[in-house]
Amino acid sequence: MSKKIHVTDTILRDAHQSLLATRMRTEDMLPICDKLDKVGYWSLEVWGGATFDACVRFLKEDPWERLRQLRAALPNTRLQMLLRGQNLLGYRHYSDDVVKAFVAKAAVNGIDVFRIFDAMNDVRNLRVAIEAVKAAGKHAQGTIAYTTSPVHTIEAFVAQAKQMEAMGCDSVAIKDMAGLLTPYATGELVKALKAEQSLPVFIHSHDTAGLAAMCQLKAVENGADHIDTAISSFAWGTSHPGTESMVAALKGSEFDTGLDLELLQEIGLYFYAVRKKYHQFESEFTAVDTRVQVNQVPGGMISNLANQLKEQGALNRMNEVLAEIPRVREDLGFPPLVTPTSQIVGTQAFFNVLAGERYKTITNEVKLYLQGGYGKAPGEVNEKLRRQAIGSEDVIDVRPADLLKPEMTKLRGEIGALAKSEEDVLTFAMFPDIGRKFLEEREAGTLTPEVLLPIPEAGSVSSAGGEGVPTEFVIDVHGETYRVDITGVGVKAEGKRHFYLSIDGMPEEVVFEPLNEFVGGGGSKRKQATAPGHISTTMPGNIVDVLVKEGDVVKAGQAVLITEAMKMETEVQAAIAGKVTAIHVAKGDRVNPGEILIEIEG
Repeated sequence: MSKKIHVTDTILRDAHQSLLATRMRTEDMLPICDKLDKVGYWSLEVWGGATFDACVRFLKEDPWERLRQLRAALPNTRLQMLLRGQNLLGYRHYSDDVVKAFVAKAAVNGIDVFRIFDAMNDVRNLRVAIEAVKAAGKHAQGTIAYTTSPVHTIEAFVAQAKQMEAMGCDSVAIKDMAGLLTPYATGELVKALKAEQSLPVFIHSHDTAGLAAMCQLKAVENGADHIDTAISSFAWGTSHPGTESMVAALKGSEFDTGLDLELLQEIGLYFYAVRKKYHQFESEFTAVDTRVQVNQVPGGMISNLANQLKEQGALNRMNEVLAEIPRVREDLGFPPLVTPTSQIVGTQAFFNVLAGERYKTITNEVKLYLQGGYGKAPGEVNEKLRRQAIGSEDVIDVRPADLLKPEMTKLRGEIGALAKSEEDVLTFAMFPDIGRKFLEEREAGTLTPEVLLPIPEAGSVSSAGGEGVPTEFVIDVHGETYRVDITGVGVKAEGKRHFYLSIDGMPEEVVFEPLNEFVGGGGSKRKQATAPGHISTTMPGNIVDVLVKEGDVVKAGQAVLITEAMKMETEVQAAIAGKVTAIHVAKGDRVNPGEILIEIEG
């Protein structure tokens, strides 16, 4: 008996998120939509994940308008998004009224299928999102964040799927974000899911280890109903198996997809040309790498860590960080490495290695995680570490969002007249700082997207920038414009100074051997710390909050600053007890390693 396999193509979301830092613009999507709409896909993944953030932060596009345009251009195809459960598209839990409002507006603007997951696989964090999708009359897909550990067994995944079925989901997806599935493990898991619950099974696997196509074949042979693929010009590596390849592999078999291979090849050629436009966003960490089977680090997470290590002049320590990540993950009870837990684990491993001492600095997100603020850990956490992190504070044992008050009214008041619609309020809710900036620039008519340009040959430089933000240089090259931010300055050593730049949103490092010391702009006139009472930070970042004022008496170990780097917040503590005699920073300031930020006299 034949069984048609349905295909979801990720070309408009996860494929370019995995390979090109989510930088594809709507203008490069719309021209090919007519052909995409004729393929006969079960769905196209077009929204969610990091696309919302990238639209607002880098591309200066309204993500809601992108969705509306795609909906109009793809009238015959289901549109799908990735939703992080109670986290929606951000890095924290939102109140239930925000979740309901977001899902409702996503549905109205064009989303038909919501793939809903929780980084902890804590189904309590899925309930409100599932209920909101069903209330909107749309398809709720409950998702298993696949990982391997002593506590992640087939039995545990089947139990989760049955819980999601009972909650009203229409299908279940295996989300293998890091490429950890192996062919025979896939077959066993799919077989068990089909035997124990009645929902259709989707398989979503990144090809990081080079195994995803084989995994999909085994999934199909054992009863899977749907596969996720990417058009070949955006496939493989940290992306997904090629659509054309999987269609060809199944053609003529009992699992034939029925899709038109020639039409798919035309689409592939279109995106082959499009990919060249985004060459500056290509990463060296997006090819096949079987190390993921050991360290479980998704490709996007590796590239982020590499950039941060590069800023520290410590790229040679990447292998140490990769070795530390599994140890941190075990201490935290084996969370799957997917947003936001991948950032939480990766950043803590980064700090452990660079500090030369494990958990000398513990990020605020790790503290919240250990307190139960993200949900129940899959396994047992390191109790000694938990007590070190949260002291005598109580552990949260309820659904974290149960502790959150409704937020929508407050958010509407905070953003005020800048919001022209409920969608604008939700943009602000997802990312308050960059969301507000986006809406302000839209109001002023100054939205300036990143510029896609060839390597410059010559140019003139003009300076912009302002208090509390990296200095921005606008460089004109043959009538085109680059936006360059000075994001950090390293300690001068051996007559050389490392400057950390962001060129159209992509980090770069430049080493200068200056005749005159660089001052102003992204540099700093702050002196270098030389005494125990000189409070400094170990990595470039931003000041989130100053917790003391001049004249305060502090204890050794007391938090005096909160900094942000790699999207994670960290408390900076006083090394000695004494009186605060000077404060050299304010909220929003950019800081560099080794600078005196606060002075304490013992």
